[in-house]
Amino acid sequence: MLPYSSSTSALSSKTPSLSSFSTSSSSTTSSDNGSSIASRRGQHAVSLLPTYLADARAVQTYDKDTAPNGALQLGVAESQLVEDLLVPKLNQWAREIPFTADGIYYQPTPGRPGMKLGMAEYMKDLLQLPVLPDTDGIIVGAGCNAVLENLCFALAEPGDTCLIPTPYYAAFEFDLVARAGLNIVPVTTMDYANCDSTDTTSTSSVDEAMYYPTPAALDAAFAKATTPPKVLLLSHPHNPLGICYPPHVIQDCIDWCRSNRVHLISDEIYAGSVYRPEDANFVSALQLASSGGTDDNDDGPLGLGPYIHWVYALSKDFALSGMRVGVAYSENPEIRMPLQKMNDMCQISSHTQMLVQEMMTADADSGEDNKKWTTVFRQAHHDRLRARGDTWQSLLQELEIPHLPAVSGLFCWMDLSEFLEAGDDTEEERERALYLTMVNDFGLLFTPGLSMRNERPGFFRCVFSAATEDEYKLALTRFRTFVQQQRGV
Repeated sequence: MLPYSSSTSALSSKTPSLSSFSTSSSSTTSSDNGSSIASRRGQHAVSLLPTYLADARAVQTYDKDTAPNGALQLGVAESQLVEDLLVPKLNQWAREIPFTADGIYYQPTPGRPGMKLGMAEYMKDLLQLPVLPDTDGIIVGAGCNAVLENLCFALAEPGDTCLIPTPYYAAFEFDLVARAGLNIVPVTTMDYANCDSTDTTSTSSVDEAMYYPTPAALDAAFAKATTPPKVLLLSHPHNPLGICYPPHVIQDCIDWCRSNRVHLISDEIYAGSVYRPEDANFVSALQLASSGGTDDNDDGPLGLGPYIHWVYALSKDFALSGMRVGVAYSENPEIRMPLQKMNDMCQISSHTQMLVQEMMTADADSGEDNKKWTTVFRQAHHDRLRARGDTWQSLLQELEIPHLPAVSGLFCWMDLSEFLEAGDDTEEERERALYLTMVNDFGLLFTPGLSMRNERPGFFRCVFSAATEDEYKLALTRFRTFVQQQRGV
C-alpha cells in the first residue's frame, strides 16, 4: 500500500458517515420558530450535491513536490491535454481584440449578435445540420448548467418530473432541483436479471445496448412518476458511459417525446469530443429531429417543432470550463422570451463574447487552407484523447477489468465490482468502502457509479484526460498496483 496515512487519516475524521450516495435526501437547520440564520432552501440545495464530494474535498491531492503521495484527481471531467494549443492562441486573440465603446454598456440579454452568429455557424459544422440554426433561438449563458436550468425553468412547473436515463451525470440533480424545482425520475435502462457480468475476460461487463433508453423503459418511467413528466434529458454523447446512443435510439426518444408531449433536451456538451467517429456513429438530436429544407418550418429553419431543445458549452470540447460559456437552442417561440429574461442572471461578459466570437470564426494557421481554427483544434484534441483512451483501455484489457469501450468524451466506464467486500453492508456502504480504499491506499480518485444512479454497485468513471502526462503515467502504475494487490498477486 502507498503511504497516505498522514493525509487520509484526516479524510476519515472529516468525512460524515454516509449511508448512501443518494442526492435526493433533504437537510435543514431551520427551527420551527424561524430563528435559523440560514434558509431551508439554501440548506436543501447543498444537500442535493453528490455526497462523495465530501470525501474528495477532504483528501490531500497530488503535487509532485509538496504531496507526492497525494491522490490523483481522475474524477473531474476536464481536459488538460490542450493547454499548449489554447493558451497562446487565447493570448493572441486577447491582444488583437479592441475593447470598443459598445462593450462597456448593457449587452443583448441572449448574447451579442456576432457571438450568436459565430456559434450558429459552428453548430452547423459540428452537428452537420442541413441549414444554419436561427440565431434568435440561441441563448448564450454562463455555463451549461445555467442554460440547462433556465431551459427547464421555462419548460416545466415546480414539481413536474424530468426523466433521465441511468446512469447519469451526478450534478444534474443539483442543476434541475435546487432552484428549478423539478422532480427527477431515473429511467431504468439496465436489466441485470437477464445479463451475465461474471465473464471478466470480456472487454465489457454488459452489452452496450443494454444501456439504451427504449420506448418501453420510457413508458415505465412515465408511469412511475408521481407528477407530470415534462422533460426527458439525454446526455449524448453520454456522460459517464463514454459512448454515443445510435441514431435509432435518439429517433425513438424524439418520436416518444413528440407523441407524449414531453420536451426532449439533448445535452451534447461532448459533441466535439467524439474521438472515434468510425465506432461512435454520433448523430445529433438536432439533425435527426430536423425537417430543414421544407416549406412548413414556421417556427425555425431546422423545423424542430416545440418539443426538441439542445444545450452545449465550451467546457469540454475546448477545455474552457473557466470561461463559463454555455449555449441553449430552441425553436419553440413560447419560451424564447422567458429564456432571454432568465439569462439576465447568468450573462457572459461582453469581452468574453468577443473573444469567443473570434475563436469561432478564425481561420486556421497557415498550412491549413480553407479550414477554421476550431476544426484543426478539434482534430488535434481528438488525437490526444484517443491516445489517452487507448492507453487506459489497454491496461484494463491487460488486467481483465470489464469496461465499456469508450469512443467519446473524456472518460471510461469501468466495472470494479469484483473488488467489493462481501458482507451485510448495504450496496452504498460497500461501494463507498471500495472508493475510500482506492483514495486512501492507492491515491486514485474516480467517480463512484451509485452517485450517478447506476443500478448496481462497483462501477466507476475514470476521467483519463484530467491529469498531466506525468500524473497520468503515475495513475497507470497506481491502478495496476491496486488491482494486483486486491487480487493477491
